[in-house]
Amino acid sequence: MSAIWHDPGAWIAVGVSALFLIVALVMFLVFRKILRSPPPDDLKELSKSER
Repeated sequence: MSAIWHDPGAWIAVGVSALFLIVALVMFLVFRKILRSPPPDDLKELSKSER
């Protein structure tokens, strides 16, 4: 089993997997922040300016 960790391909796979987990965590935090923020009040003003 220790021979697996001497393979460069295994380290690349571990690194890519860790990168995907970090990106997923950051996206989750950003989406949660966006969804918890109050809705913008500019929608009424935008619809008036389009006319």
